[in-house]
Amino acid sequence: MNVLVTGGAGFIGINFVHYLLKTTAYDVTVIDSLTYASHPAEIKKLNANPRFRFIKGSVIAHSDIEIALDREYEAIIHFAAESHVDRSIHSADKFIQTNIIGTYQLLKKLSKGFVKKMIHISTDEVYGSLKLDDRPFTETSPLSPNNPYSATKASSDLLVQAYYETFNLPLITTRCSNNFGPFQHVEKFIPAIIYNAFYDRKIPLYGDGMQIRDWIFVEDHCAAIALILEKGKSGEVYNIGGGNEKTNIDVSMEILDMMKKPQNLVEHIEDRKGHDRRYAINSSKLQNELGWKQAFCFEEALNKTVQWYIKILEGKLP
Repeated sequence: MNVLVTGGAGFIGINFVHYLLKTTAYDVTVIDSLTYASHPAEIKKLNANPRFRFIKGSVIAHSDIEIALDREYEAIIHFAAESHVDRSIHSADKFIQTNIIGTYQLLKKLSKGFVKKMIHISTDEVYGSLKLDDRPFTETSPLSPNNPYSATKASSDLLVQAYYETFNLPLITTRCSNNFGPFQHVEKFIPAIIYNAFYDRKIPLYGDGMQIRDWIFVEDHCAAIALILEKGKSGEVYNIGGGNEKTNIDVSMEILDMMKKPQNLVEHIEDRKGHDRRYAINSSKLQNELGWKQAFCFEEALNKTVQWYIKILEGKLP
């Protein structure tokens, strides 16, 4: 079975490729434009695997997609996206191109029968923000994005929904809570804490640090997508949540404790524009209908992540 993974050199994508090669017999093709947040060295290692193929290209470019679609695929798993909220606030151009136009380009190919199905990887941020006493988001929660990044992801979600309803295409959407784990770019929250703490630098924390996020270890996310690839139903949306609601300040302090670093490294700074206060995901549909279960508890996975980054910073990992 062949699968095509867009954005497979990025954080979640590279973890998913490793997961597929380790746990399945799939042949995996990755198309990725190798942006600043990608991992070309890891792709080079994967090239030694006969079941792996890499194509440098962009989902925006028709010609690059044509090169990738030189064989029949069981599925496209569509990770390719710009994902950093701060960058989207500064300039949303790349987000509109990659997240919306890139998804549209793939949908056009799917409508012509090039691929049997596509799993569109989205985010819980499309739902907007929750109040403290609100119930977690379900698949039927309205889309209410509050920043340019989440607005472009919501736009791509609606395109996917429209192409399913209009053309009855084999499309599935997943929306996941905040991921953490190996290979995440240092601009993101948890790697940034680890990196700054390692060098005893100040750790900037937006506002009062009481924003709440629902955290999931990236390998649990990958396992959920693999299960959806196997058993998911066309036209469905599946929420993937960790059930680990933590304030940003609590996560910061937990990491500092693990690293035996002083808590006064944390420095509160002016809050981000349009900063969502709370995310939380209800994963009961995925659990009840497809039988998904998490393998990692938050503390175990966080410690595993911290140790991985420390080894990277100490030069102990190849």
